[in-house]
Amino acid sequence: MSVLFTRMLSLVCLAALALLADGASRSAAAQDAWKAEWDRTVVAAEKEGKVVLYMRRYDAALKDFAKRYPKIKPVIVTGEGSVLGARILSERRADKFLVDLYVGGPYTVAGMLLPAGALDPIKDQLLLPEVLDTSAWVNNELRYTDPEKKYNFAFLASPGSDQVSYNTKLIDPKTITSYQDFLDPKFKGKIVSLDPSQRFFGALTQFIYYNPALGEGFFRKLFGEQDITYARNNRQMTDWLANGKFSICFGCLAIEKARQQGLPVDNIDTTLFKEGASFQAASGSISLLNKAPNPNAAKVLINWFLSREGQIAVQKISDAGEHLNSGRIDIPKDDVDEDNRLVPGRHYFDQNSPEWANLEPIDKLAKEIMANKQMQGE
Repeated sequence: MSVLFTRMLSLVCLAALALLADGASRSAAAQDAWKAEWDRTVVAAEKEGKVVLYMRRYDAALKDFAKRYPKIKPVIVTGEGSVLGARILSERRADKFLVDLYVGGPYTVAGMLLPAGALDPIKDQLLLPEVLDTSAWVNNELRYTDPEKKYNFAFLASPGSDQVSYNTKLIDPKTITSYQDFLDPKFKGKIVSLDPSQRFFGALTQFIYYNPALGEGFFRKLFGEQDITYARNNRQMTDWLANGKFSICFGCLAIEKARQQGLPVDNIDTTLFKEGASFQAASGSISLLNKAPNPNAAKVLINWFLSREGQIAVQKISDAGEHLNSGRIDIPKDDVDEDNRLVPGRHYFDQNSPEWANLEPIDKLAKEIMANKQMQGE
């Protein structure tokens, strides 16, 4: 080996070591930077002393936040999303900026808060590496429900499998493996459903309309040609299903409660259908109000709430007897009801993705179908 070659090899080795050292230094500097920012934010948050949240639920989870950050008091107002959204906008019209965070359904954000220009990007508030780690979240992404993908973070991911129910004396659920099966002539006149033009029935209609295997054509056939009976009284729909007047119900609520009372009803697990399944945030999204009175406390809570610790606390909460599923896949799922867990290997559509967010064409189509049925005297 020549002296020249030996010197060149030494230089190459030295250069490689220098690059490694530089990379390690940069990594350490980056870690020091976020940690320093985080520490400054916590100190500032503790001086603010509180964080104000309007939320659908999850107030119980914030007991864990208060233990972690005892100098930051969560001030919580709970209620239905539409009521809270209207309250926020009413306060802001009176030049009162009282709220830091909204935690609830994405439809309130899309239909009320975003159009009013009431939000700041929550994306800019994410700081903790464990929150920013996409591998820790379902579909390997941080999920935002707004078109710009920065205002409303969806943290729940519960499969939508509870809007199709059946009479257990009349139907063998194993014979229904596809939404297309509901077009079978044997079901004509045997289905009762919520009015598809009602927004609160959006989960099923949205899935049908935007699913590439179904779409507008199937929507028209199902809701317009199957002689479906439409109702708005959910209790009456469940009674009709239980007494055998109808075999199938779209949108019946409290089926599990009715089943426990001994009535012959149950939900069909539509997550097994050929067209795939969906998951949704339901009331599990969080957004930041602009002109927030406690911006540092809000930042601390956002990052804690989306951390492993925060999402474990969220999963422990029972909502109408159910434990819902966090979008974090790096935490235990022991508290989550089996029906609310995502099954590995199964294909799911994200029902709250911006691509599925526009409900106007669904509303227009549903109203057209209902108007035609009224004209036909049905």
